Amino acid sequence: MYRILRIINRFNLGGPTYNVAYLGKYMPADFETMLVGGAKDETEDSSEFILENLGLKPVIIPEMRRAISPLSDRAAYRKIKKLIRDFRPHIVHTHASKAGAIGRLAAVSCNVPVIVHTFHGHVFHSYFGKATTTFYKNVERYLARRTDKIIAISARQKEELAAIHRICPAEKVEVIPLGFDLSRFMSGQEEKRRQFRNRWQVADDELALVIVGRMVPVKNHQLFIEALAKILPQTKKKIRAFIIGDGEMRQEIETRAQSLGLTGTTLTFTSWMKDVDVAYAGADIVALSSWNEGTPVSLIEAQAAGKPVVSTEVGGIADVVIPGKTALLSAAGDADAFAKSLLQMTDDDDLRKQFSELGQAHVKDRFHYTRLVSDMEKLYRDLLRGKGL
Repeated sequence: MYRILRIINRFNLGGPTYNVAYLGKYMPADFETMLVGGAKDETEDSSEFILENLGLKPVIIPEMRRAISPLSDRAAYRKIKKLIRDFRPHIVHTHASKAGAIGRLAAVSCNVPVIVHTFHGHVFHSYFGKATTTFYKNVERYLARRTDKIIAISARQKEELAAIHRICPAEKVEVIPLGFDLSRFMSGQEEKRRQFRNRWQVADDELALVIVGRMVPVKNHQLFIEALAKILPQTKKKIRAFIIGDGEMRQEIETRAQSLGLTGTTLTFTSWMKDVDVAYAGADIVALSSWNEGTPVSLIEAQAAGKPVVSTEVGGIADVVIPGKTALLSAAGDADAFAKSLLQMTDDDDLRKQFSELGQAHVKDRFHYTRLVSDMEKLYRDLLRGKGL
């Protein structure tokens, strides 16, 4: 029996939570997993239902929070060291930045045989100033030297980690894309579409544009609302737009929307929706406007639901969609280009249909959780063999 201690920053709604949950639930019987996570931010909706639905009970370390805090971080480090001593894992696998730093340092100090880290995204651009970014890069380089294998969730991310930001050599990086249970995005579409459109009183002749994500600077929702304001006078279509999510920038984004005349039912802020599959079913176009992304879960889910995508071309997005066939992409921060793509997708009914059909076929197997589990099992066994275990 091999023991895995899996550590994640926090259990918020998003790809990392789903993936650690699937890996915790579906690894082969000769792997035992202890799942550990920190406390979610107050602006984030709870994702406990994801774990509960799979029968998982994680260990929560409240001191492990997103922000840097010497006192809290040291307390979290001590607690993780105790878990390692008690559980005696063969593998410590950390996910995302804070868990990656504290968890790997604790694993090194306890001489854990195999240490693995997954970058679900990174903070090497569009988050901080030059000095802070350089500091984080140096920390990750130090940690990478003490890690047996780094996992990138896309080929683009591997290139960024190895060639662009020089965190570690390319041979240390394994590409293992995310995996999900996409069945709920593919089934019951007609009924779910009716539910969403009845809930928000969207008429049959109105097109629903949806964007899903945390309202934080890197997601750049301002680009979406500026592009929306640009296309409304140009299209003959009736448009309804929905921002699904919440976060620290919500008030600022709402104020900007009002200043652009996006009032009444034109733009609706729904907050987080647990039944996001219903939202995708009700949508006609799904957008993403980020400055930086790892593997954007919303675009995987959108394509699974058969929805065409309009997005910025950053991070691993080009590895998730087929540019020009399932998504129209434009440069980050370019409101005119984003608006042009949004208008083209809005006005061309045939294009939306083509993108819809190709998108669903593209993600169906590529991003399924069974492929994720199989890839991870193979990696673990290879690493364990390399240690003589």
